[in-house]
Amino acid sequence: MTAPSTPAPGASAPAAPRNGWLDLSWHRVKIVARSDMRQLLEDKGFWMPMVFLGAIFFLIIPTVLLLTITKIGDVSVVNQMSQTLKVLPPAAQEQIQGQSPEGKTAYALAVFLLAPIAIVVPLTISTAIGASTIVGERERGTGEFLAHSPAHEKEIYLGKLIASLVPGYATTLIGFGVYSIIVNLLVGPEVGGWFFPTSSWWTLMLWVVPPFLALTLSIVLRLSARVKSTAAAQQAAGLVTLPMIAIAYSQSTGALFGASSAGLFIGLIAWVLAIIGLSRGMRAVSRSRLLGVNDGV
Repeated sequence: MTAPSTPAPGASAPAAPRNGWLDLSWHRVKIVARSDMRQLLEDKGFWMPMVFLGAIFFLIIPTVLLLTITKIGDVSVVNQMSQTLKVLPPAAQEQIQGQSPEGKTAYALAVFLLAPIAIVVPLTISTAIGASTIVGERERGTGEFLAHSPAHEKEIYLGKLIASLVPGYATTLIGFGVYSIIVNLLVGPEVGGWFFPTSSWWTLMLWVVPPFLALTLSIVLRLSARVKSTAAAQQAAGLVTLPMIAIAYSQSTGALFGASSAGLFIGLIAWVLAIIGLSRGMRAVSRSRLLGVNDGV
């Protein structure tokens, strides 16, 4: 009967498989995310359209609309917008500030009717990145490097998720700061001082938008890991993004129109769905798919 052998002093035991969250190396996650974001920053074809998109939604459109109402004083435009305010929910109408029709119209436009900018920008930018982040590795020939790296599939997935989420959300936060300054400069004098962001907008930006963005990316990254080309990933991501924008916009505007607690409740549900979506999406990333061995949907 052979006695069991004991490992020699100083010899390391085989590493246990890292399946749990506590076993993940966040250092490797940051390496994957940092590598992807560095490539994005070096690509002018990516960040220039991103800046242009943010400028359109957060700077150009709000400035033109608010200037038209508050400074130019087009009576016909103000009258038409004043009639539009009557279709807002009673809870929203009670929140409208301002003494003049111009002030009330500008307030409602800034606080309620321009809510899409907080949804369209991050979802558009982040899904464009996420659609090609995994399938693009195979097309560039770098998927083999990732497949044979020490990083676990979950670490690769989280790194790709962060690299897709951060540019879109960071652009939104910066643009939101610019938008807040424009609103306060143009609308503030009409309503008695600086007032924006309101509490509902803080809830929307910090609590509601992030989980909707994470939930959308969980689906997009899963598609990116399964499809065979970047073009197919972008088309599939477009089909996912459009309904998600509609859902997120409807929920966010409902939170702005309704009670302050509505945004907290909507955000909580979105966070739960995002966590479920991310946990399921991780299963789509495998070394065989990075190598292009298993491309089937």
